[in-house]
Amino acid sequence: MKFYLLSDNIDTQMGMRLAGIEGVVVHERREVLEALEKAMHIEDIAVILITTKLVQTCPNVISELKLRQKKPLIVEIPDRHGSTDIGEVMDAYVSEAIGVKL
Repeated sequence: MKFYLLSDNIDTQMGMRLAGIEGVVVHERREVLEALEKAMHIEDIAVILITTKLVQTCPNVISELKLRQKKPLIVEIPDRHGSTDIGEVMDAYVSEAIGVKL
């Protein structure tokens, strides 16, 4: 089982490549959705890492996939553009999933 990266910048992609994680650099909403769809259909991909900036291009779609799909696991990661408020993002996902504000 492998990791796969969807990144908005080459720096994150190169860093992950050094760790043995392949991926693509995309910028537009359409590109993000196409790359995500393609990655989800690769059999040996267990975890898709996606940068915060890309999640913000299509938050509803990614949130729905996180809640609905069993495999692969979609994990948001901060990058050089991302904020350090990843905890707030996680709280929002949990709140949306259970319907209770944390």
